Amino acid sequence: MIHATTLLFISGGEIGFILLIVVMVFGADKIPEIARGLGKGIKQVKNATNDIKYEITKSVEKQVGDTNVTKDINDELNKVKDDLEEFTGSVRRKM
Repeated sequence: MIHATTLLFISGGEIGFILLIVVMVFGADKIPEIARGLGKGIKQVKNATNDIKYEITKSVEKQVGDTNVTKDINDELNKVKDDLEEFTGSVRRKM
C-alpha cells in the first residue's frame, strides 16, 4: 500500500534524516545559499530546454516551408518532363 507521505519512494522519516545530514554537513547558514544555487541551476536548465524547443520548432517550420517550395519545384519539373515526352513522342513518330 502506498502512503501519502512517500515521495519518489522516500518516506517522511527518510527525508527528515537526509535534511539532518545536510544541516550537519553544510551548516544552517549555507543551506539558503545552496538552495539559491540549485534554483539558478534549474532555471538555466529550463531556459536551455526552452531554447532547444524553440530551435527545433523553428527548424521544423523551415523544413515545412522548404517542403512546399520543393513540391512546387517538383511540380514544375514534372510539367517540363511531360512536355519533353510529348515533344520526343512526336519526333519519334516522324522518324
